[in-house]
Amino acid sequence: MSALAQPVLPYGRHAIDEDDIAAVRAVLSGDWLTTGPAVRGFEAALAERTGAKHAVSCANGTAALHLACLALDLKPGEAVIVPAVTFVATANAARLCGAEVVFADVDPDSGLMEAAHLSAAIAEARRRGMKPRIVLPVHLAGQCGDMAAIAKVAHAHGLAVIEDACHAIGTVECHIDGSETPVGSCTHSDMTVFSFHPVKTIAAGEGGAITTRNPKLAERLRRLRGHGIVRDETMFEDRVEAFEQAVVNPWYYEMVELGLNYRLSDINCALALSQLRKLDRFVVIRRALAALYDAHLAPLSPVLQRTRRRAGCMPAWHLYTVLIDFDAAGVTRGQLMRDLEAEGIRTQVHYIPVPRQPYYRKLYGDVALPGADAYYRRTLSLPLYVGMTAQDVERVTDSLERLLLPRAAARRRAAP
Repeated sequence: MSALAQPVLPYGRHAIDEDDIAAVRAVLSGDWLTTGPAVRGFEAALAERTGAKHAVSCANGTAALHLACLALDLKPGEAVIVPAVTFVATANAARLCGAEVVFADVDPDSGLMEAAHLSAAIAEARRRGMKPRIVLPVHLAGQCGDMAAIAKVAHAHGLAVIEDACHAIGTVECHIDGSETPVGSCTHSDMTVFSFHPVKTIAAGEGGAITTRNPKLAERLRRLRGHGIVRDETMFEDRVEAFEQAVVNPWYYEMVELGLNYRLSDINCALALSQLRKLDRFVVIRRALAALYDAHLAPLSPVLQRTRRRAGCMPAWHLYTVLIDFDAAGVTRGQLMRDLEAEGIRTQVHYIPVPRQPYYRKLYGDVALPGADAYYRRTLSLPLYVGMTAQDVERVTDSLERLLLPRAAARRRAAP
């Protein structure tokens, strides 16, 4: 079969089975389409799976980030520390609250913010007269940051911690004593945020969630996602309008603060719950595919290397990212991506450093972030999803070898 005749390999995609379809069909045939039993069932299952006491679903990962910041009363005049290598939504959540963003640098070989980067960003925020209030560490591609070290720095400076784990459902932190902690347990954070976009490890169509150990935060998150409305009679302020002969009026509710409609439907949660039941299987497949990539790509070093693995983390790989020395390879990233696309292999870049975006450049000017820039210049995300086979991985790696090594050899010969 020619390269053009082979199926296209996207960089990521969902895996929907008949049981997922049946779960959604059952909701469509039932009495609830919006916030009903499927929402409650998914939230309970997610809390149990992560080890958190509470899980609050919402419309998507961006909404989850925004809700988490709102629940902590983030205000104008305060600042949020965000790693430079992430999707724009991480930083935008702070701006939507009117707060400032201070970008932290990252490790150039993993893309992860480390405790030292956080310390430097806090110092920079204070140098600029800002009041740092929250840090949003990002678990990039499925690898988790060192949350114990990050939390130690954050708490020493009075910062709250919200983990952006939109890439990391199913990832596990491994501790020196041999214990393991699922990402989302909030052992070292106030809240953890997830995304269930179709290219993530489990899909809800669109969807997000926040986990927390704090019952007051969970209550506030639920209120904020539903217009700031309460229906709990113990919270009603207008007792005259709310009650008739000591019985609450059936139509009555109160809006106690400004909220949003960030709810997730039963349709989405039925799919998410069905997918969550398969999370362990999905993670095993993704880890096996990543291990195959590791083995097949080893001969391409040093032109192409895998991103640095962090000790103490068992990733549930959302992305398989590599670092390519494009100068040594004698090809630009854009040309390599086009060459791979011509062979039915689609790749992506995760991410353009957020402070390089025009909105943030205009707001804060140019920021010196050498680690983020070094990571960005070299990174490329290869196809990785549950439906891939070992032959698909070999197809990708064979193409990379054929497209990179001859050019690299020619570049070396031409060097003075």
